[in-house]
Amino acid sequence: MTDIRIPRIAERFRGFLPVVVDVETGGFDAERDALLEIAVCVIGMDEEGFVHPQPIVSTHVAAFPGAHIDPRSLEVTGIDPDHPFRNALEERAALEHVFAPVRKAVRETECQRAILVGHNAAFDLGFLNAAVRRTGHKRNPFHPFSNFDTVTLAGLAYGQTVLGRAVAAAGIEWDGNQAHSAVYDTERTADLFCRIVNRWKQMENITIAQGFGAVVDVPATG
Repeated sequence: MTDIRIPRIAERFRGFLPVVVDVETGGFDAERDALLEIAVCVIGMDEEGFVHPQPIVSTHVAAFPGAHIDPRSLEVTGIDPDHPFRNALEERAALEHVFAPVRKAVRETECQRAILVGHNAAFDLGFLNAAVRRTGHKRNPFHPFSNFDTVTLAGLAYGQTVLGRAVAAAGIEWDGNQAHSAVYDTERTADLFCRIVNRWKQMENITIAQGFGAVVDVPATG
């Protein structure tokens, strides 16, 4: 009897653990504008080598002292920084809140580091790195500059680069009324990333089967 080898996500992504991140902010300048909300979603892998989103961890973030907040950004996100029930954490506590489960997942999957997955990933990574520098956080699990950008991946896979259009092209439900929430955008970006990676996996399975002269019907996966 031949042992079936369970695939490892560490091998699939060269020691990196993909983690989807979305931030909502007070503008476009990571050094000057406030970080107001952050959500993360670890990507897991099943025994067949298909990837799936894990539960999302998120928090609202209190603007750092002296932070700039552009009212136009608040119109887009719908965030009220002064809302009494916002329950925002200070930046360092917010980072620790989302970093802790990521570090745990990195250990459990025997990966070397987490790698940020984002739609326009440089934006999210820039704000994340700026918050790390401001707070002096020493246990950032993310690679400081490498990332997976679903803009590029969706452009290749579906010919779409806008998140809502790419999600729709991938056959995933999109609700424009919930867009620009860190949790919702993280959820949909994670779905999109997994759909693209799994689509490649399906093509790989078909190619391998054809090499053995077999005809297979590979079910669609999320």
